[in-house]
Amino acid sequence: MIHGNRGSLSQRKVRARRVRKKISGTAECPRMTVYRSLKNMYVQIIDDTKGVTLLGVSSSGPDLKSKKIEGGKTGVAKELGKLVAEKAKEMGISRVVFDRAGYLYHGRIKAIADGAREGGLQF
Repeated sequence: MIHGNRGSLSQRKVRARRVRKKISGTAECPRMTVYRSLKNMYVQIIDDTKGVTLLGVSSSGPDLKSKKIEGGKTGVAKELGKLVAEKAKEMGISRVVFDRAGYLYHGRIKAIADGAREGGLQF
C-alpha cells in the first residue's frame, strides 16, 4: 500500500519520523530512544547536537542476563529502564527526552519508561 511519499514504510517508521521532527536531544537533556525486537530491548541515550551515543544498554547484556527477573518480557523491560537510569546517573544525566521510536506507548515501551522514572530519570 503506497501513500504519497511514504513508499513502503511501515506505520511504525512513519510515526517515528513524525516524532523525530519534534524532539531532539542536547547535552543538558539528551534523547533516550528505544528499539524493541521480538526477543530483546535496546535503549540508547543520544546527544543529537554532537551526534554521539552517550550510553547504550541492552536486555541481552550481561547486567540483565545474570539476574532472575519475573514478569516475562515486560518485567525485563522495567529492569532495563532501571538499569539505564542507574547508568545515566553515574554519567551525571538526570533529565532526558523520551523517544518511543514510533512504538505505541504501552506494554514493554511503557515499562521501560516507568522503570527509568523509578530509577530517578526525569522526562
